[in-house]
Amino acid sequence: MSETTAEPSASDIRLVIAASSAGTVFEWYDFFIYGTLGSILSKAFFPTGNATMEMLLFWLVFAVGFGFRPLGAVLFGFLGDRLGRKYTFLVTVLLMGIATAGVGLIPSAATIGMAAPVLVILLRIMQGLALGGEYGGAAVYVAEHSAPGRRGYFTSYIQASVMGGFVLSLLVVLSCKGLMSEETWKDWGWRVPFIVSLALLGVSLWMRLKLSESPVFKAMKEQGELAGNPFVESLTYPGNKRRLFIALFGVAAGLTVIWYTAMFTGLSFLKSAMRVEDTTAEILVGIACVIGMPFNLLFGHISDKVGRKKPIVLGYIATLALLFPAFWLVGGAANPALADMARRAPVVVTGPDCAYSAFATEQATNCGKLLSDLTGSGVPYRLHQGADLSLKAGDTALPLDAYPWADKKARATQLQSMLTTAGYDFTKVVPDFGRAAVVVLGLVLLMALSGATYGPVAALLAEMFPPRIRYSSMSIPYHIGTGYFGGFLPFISSLIVAKTGDPYAGLWYTWIVVLVAFGVAAWGLKGGMPKEYGDNAA
Repeated sequence: MSETTAEPSASDIRLVIAASSAGTVFEWYDFFIYGTLGSILSKAFFPTGNATMEMLLFWLVFAVGFGFRPLGAVLFGFLGDRLGRKYTFLVTVLLMGIATAGVGLIPSAATIGMAAPVLVILLRIMQGLALGGEYGGAAVYVAEHSAPGRRGYFTSYIQASVMGGFVLSLLVVLSCKGLMSEETWKDWGWRVPFIVSLALLGVSLWMRLKLSESPVFKAMKEQGELAGNPFVESLTYPGNKRRLFIALFGVAAGLTVIWYTAMFTGLSFLKSAMRVEDTTAEILVGIACVIGMPFNLLFGHISDKVGRKKPIVLGYIATLALLFPAFWLVGGAANPALADMARRAPVVVTGPDCAYSAFATEQATNCGKLLSDLTGSGVPYRLHQGADLSLKAGDTALPLDAYPWADKKARATQLQSMLTTAGYDFTKVVPDFGRAAVVVLGLVLLMALSGATYGPVAALLAEMFPPRIRYSSMSIPYHIGTGYFGGFLPFISSLIVAKTGDPYAGLWYTWIVVLVAFGVAAWGLKGGMPKEYGDNAA
């Protein structure tokens, strides 16, 4: 069918955007709260005695939720194209709220053993399925209420709402921590943010029940043009395989890794590698998110004027040029003493059999144990092969004769003591106002890069696919891209850092994915002003 969506009244579009965006905020709050509390959950549900392994297991289970998003996209995309946009994303928000509250009710591994991580994995799967249906539903619903000349701006509120979910997760965590003693927070208080999702669920359901069905879907239903099997048609509709390829590798994969690098890598980088005090790091990232959210609206609006391709492709180019400098800026301002020590007295490990396994509870060789200790302490290092095992900080040789190789906790204590003597400071830092402002500036730069590629994407994807299979066709590549390229980003980046000893090395994963996305988008997306579906893909 030809799609001619009239401009809705101001009150209608406000309700559509508010209800869709609020539900998106709450759903992403539910998903992000898991990532925000990584340092606590990794110990509560995945205790191994190896801090690096605990965090890697945590990020791996975090990725499990993303891994099931494509299946959710297939399932709920089918329902959305067959039964309607409105009721499908009512189901997704209900499923997400129940799964999130469940995480907060699971006893720790110390209480129920292996049942704890198993239950967490099952609930993460539920969250992934729900989120796989949520984004497509909200984006399609707003897009189908919007005229082409305003579609980029109106749908950009959905994109900003995803960032809003991250901000809300930080606000709730910080509020709970502020109202509780540190002992209470670590004991059971961390569960409260998960339980809060039930209240957010109630608000979201109330708002979405006030909505009517999408006018485009109603018209298709009245005309008998609904897809028989939206999933099959998404793969067989003329030209759609090409569009799916471009949407996956040229759009979803690139914008997702930029977004997650700005959010999760930025927060993890401050807390671990730069040793910024946890609450301070959360506040700085939260401020940057609030400042950065309008970039989604700005670039969504710009895409209505210049087309969807230009801001996305130019955003990729800017990311390739500025990704590493932005993190160097953040790192240098967050903890200049640590950065200075790493330059003046770099830690160098020399020895034989220096293989390091990030998944081993204990390394097989003494050199591997030393690398594990350095990684757990967040200290960057360089590795050289040699006949004898040695450790140096700059020109200072650190003695290993009395190193307690058999006692992991004693090793960590002695290593930090030796490095402290060499000039390293392992206390958590709180940057002063000037340095904190520079950190926020660097993070806002990353948010702006994300906004350029993320702001126009809902309108872009909606316009790439025909209405009868739109929910499925845009959800499947989007959630494969976000689920796999983005969902595994924290895990892969952390693994690269652990392997190399370089806190910036994990950024190469983001850089390479963005480079591929740039090539595909530059080749496959059309420029100019979109009017109907298919205009954005060559």
